[in-house]
Amino acid sequence: MRYTTRLTLVFGLIWALMLALSLLGIYGALRAGLEGRIVRQLLDDAGALAELYNSGTTGQVRPTGGTAVALYDASGLPFLLDEPQHRIPAEVLTQADEGPQLYRGPGFVAAYVATSIGVLAVSQDLGFIDRLLEQVAQVAVLIFLLTLPLGWLLVRVGVGWANRPLVRAAEEVARRKGADLSPIPYDGPTDELGRIVARFNDLLAELRDARERERVFLAEVSHELRTPLTVLAGYLERLRKHPGDDEALAGAERTARHLTRLVGDLLALARGEAERTVNPHIVDLAELARGVVAGFPGVGLEVRAAPEVLGDPDRLIQLLRNLVANAARAAGRAEGVRVVVGANDDTAWLEVHDDGPGIDPEVLPHLFERFARGPEGGTGLGLAIAKQIAEAHEGRITVRSQPGRTVFRVELPGLEGEG
Repeated sequence: MRYTTRLTLVFGLIWALMLALSLLGIYGALRAGLEGRIVRQLLDDAGALAELYNSGTTGQVRPTGGTAVALYDASGLPFLLDEPQHRIPAEVLTQADEGPQLYRGPGFVAAYVATSIGVLAVSQDLGFIDRLLEQVAQVAVLIFLLTLPLGWLLVRVGVGWANRPLVRAAEEVARRKGADLSPIPYDGPTDELGRIVARFNDLLAELRDARERERVFLAEVSHELRTPLTVLAGYLERLRKHPGDDEALAGAERTARHLTRLVGDLLALARGEAERTVNPHIVDLAELARGVVAGFPGVGLEVRAAPEVLGDPDRLIQLLRNLVANAARAAGRAEGVRVVVGANDDTAWLEVHDDGPGIDPEVLPHLFERFARGPEGGTGLGLAIAKQIAEAHEGRITVRSQPGRTVFRVELPGLEGEG
């Protein structure tokens, strides 16, 4: 069942219920009003007639038109009874006093009061009310039968008008193919539906961005793999022609190591390995930095403090190596790179400085994304992995750069009690 049809059915049922309750309320109010008016008039007539009888001026009695008068003796026997079917039982009359009281009988209502000559009663037939209300009921049923479909029609038109933006959006979604991620057109108000469509369009935009990143990622991976594979194929061709060519063998080994490192970086990023496989140990950042710097002859090291952190030494070594290798490529020589280790309060930090040309301001906001490379080259994966490792250790990595001085800073939580 369509959403518009369900809404029409629900609101139509509500309309029918409200209409029926309204007509029943009118019917009940009309009956109560008519009977109430008769009751008040009978009580007034009974009081007025009682005063006349008590004063001995009964000849001036003028009861209301349609009212029947009856007189009963002390035992409840009538000696004047205009309407025999309006007779009041004797056990009721024995309770009469000087104030008018009400009695409801089958098809009539009466007011009775004690007087000097007996019990006076005035009564009124209620049959005309039943006949009138029967006509009113017939009219009410006719109104219900005529108004109900009109109300349903108005509900249907109103629901259809209110749901036009939803229907258009649903039709647009139904026509879409999986590859179409363009925004869903919506010209309705900014209500709950409008917010849903807006959020849906935001999700489509995120999917478009993800698809574009995937396309760029695959293109970059293909490019990054194609170049070393071509070089490796060239070295292998040289070795085939000259099996004893040590230079070709060393180049092939170097290219194979580069490919292995590149594939490892890709797998680490794809699986989020740096975020999941952290084996914490107490790590001395100064010792860790000395070990990394030793693998890059010419890189300087400055230890301002020897902070300890809780982290995975292998991952932290990988982080620092990536930063140092990146800085060495940017500076063009290892001597242009310096590693600084220190601590502030409860934060341990290390910085990698280089005196290279700096990072393009347009590249800087995207520097830690996959394949975001500056003019110095590289795979564009090392900084993305470094960011993953820092965040996996509840730390952060930042960069500031200007021509001749670029600084990557890694901040990690220090161990408690360390100053």
